[in-house]
Amino acid sequence: MNTEDDNRAGLATSKPQNRLVRAVGTISFFTLLSRMLGFVRDVVVANAFGAGMGADAFFVALKLPNFLRRLFAEGAFSTAFVPVFSDYLKVGNDSATREAVKAVFTALSLVLVFVVAVGQVIMPVLIWVIAPGFVEDPIKYQLTVDMTRITFPYIFFISLVALAGGILNSFHRFALPAFTPILLNVAMIVGALYIAPQMERPVLGLAIGVLLGGIAQLAIQLPALAKIGMPFSLSWNLKHPAIRRILFLMGPSVLGVSVAQVNLLFDIFLASWLKEGSISYLYYADRLVEFPLGLIGIAMGTAILPALSAKASSGDHDGLKYDLDFGLRLVLMINIPATVGLLLLREPILSLLFERGAFSADATSLTAQALLAYGFGLTAFSAIKVLAPAFYAMKDTKTPVRIAIICMTTNMVLNVLLMIPLQHAGLALATSIAAFLNAFLLLRGLKKKVGYTPGRKFFVVMVKTFLASGVLAGFLVLAKLAFWYSPVTTMDKTVILLPIIAVGIVLFILVAWLLRMEEVRGFKALLRKTR
Repeated sequence: MNTEDDNRAGLATSKPQNRLVRAVGTISFFTLLSRMLGFVRDVVVANAFGAGMGADAFFVALKLPNFLRRLFAEGAFSTAFVPVFSDYLKVGNDSATREAVKAVFTALSLVLVFVVAVGQVIMPVLIWVIAPGFVEDPIKYQLTVDMTRITFPYIFFISLVALAGGILNSFHRFALPAFTPILLNVAMIVGALYIAPQMERPVLGLAIGVLLGGIAQLAIQLPALAKIGMPFSLSWNLKHPAIRRILFLMGPSVLGVSVAQVNLLFDIFLASWLKEGSISYLYYADRLVEFPLGLIGIAMGTAILPALSAKASSGDHDGLKYDLDFGLRLVLMINIPATVGLLLLREPILSLLFERGAFSADATSLTAQALLAYGFGLTAFSAIKVLAPAFYAMKDTKTPVRIAIICMTTNMVLNVLLMIPLQHAGLALATSIAAFLNAFLLLRGLKKKVGYTPGRKFFVVMVKTFLASGVLAGFLVLAKLAFWYSPVTTMDKTVILLPIIAVGIVLFILVAWLLRMEEVRGFKALLRKTR
């Protein structure tokens, strides 16, 4: 009987675990697909609009609604809504749950309509505050105001998308919410290729694409909500307890998310004073760094962070420190060679991806300067993705926020100091330096909290990774000198660059294997688990 009971308990435990694995796999797949399509979107935008006045205006027009989206919708609101909604689901009263959804939907819609309406009225002032350097060019300033008025209602639709996604995820419907970001990329590509040519000011087509993307993301989720019995409808019970609980929980989350977003707006504020195209150079360089960072982050989030949470919840600090050390060793092993490749091949990569149409060779060179500065911080950016969640796993939200505020202040000071001699590249370099400070302070905080310090294996991996990366760097320098002879066509660039990258990856793995880096085998297992 005991054996049968144990088997039943094992089966009962395995069901939620299997469900979690399937959910993580689904989200990871669509996230990867969305990032790849987003990269295609950026290539299309660069080809059509380059890095000039129109592109600068569009990236500012895109940044403002994205700032509010990350601050209130997908960030703070989602983290507050889902726990509250889950409590209603646990009770099992469908009627009460539907009433809570109606009340939250109504309150959120009213707030969003008010924000959008006010934004439309004061848009000239908002652009003057965010990008004051644009005021010196009346045409550029007015274009930015007009474009932001088109993109600003996106915050209404994407906030409701966040609400719908939270509901669907609570019902273990993960595929559709994870798929919806793809629609924004598709809509922006359509805007650039088909709507823009029909416009008197073509770049407005991109803004229309953003708005259509928001509408499409909401529209595709409404039938799914109706199917599970949670359709959106109005209810004027604005004193519903669910609303009060959500507002209470949103406070700390808004503070945490706002730190990074304020930093991004400050970058735009300063870049608006620099020469035309500076905002675009920073955008394209950042997107290129975000691509490998996103892919690495998916693997880390899927396989390592749940292990940290499990160890923390069981009080196994030794196990948590072991997993943390392993995660940081993977960060070194992946990001150091990635940084070497990104920095040494930055101009060929940018030339292959963007240099066509309106994106000139000069734009490639200036974007490469920003990429050099951003790429320098790639290892720190990834380390933060491992270190910060370790605090969250231990239910410590104050320490990462406090550290983020310190780093935000440091970043702002460095922005001003480095912008003067290095122009837009100085802003990117300030971000990378602040990321290293962030990683260091998180590491120091973990030492105080659980006594974690990198072990001997960490430093062994560091040395071996630098050796293997040194071999990689030597190969890339020689290959670039021998084969990158200013190719003209995209096909020429592809035929030259892709084999260099492929051989470089194989060479690094081979050297790492010869150096007996066990993390090579560990990363292989991590990828298998993620898949």
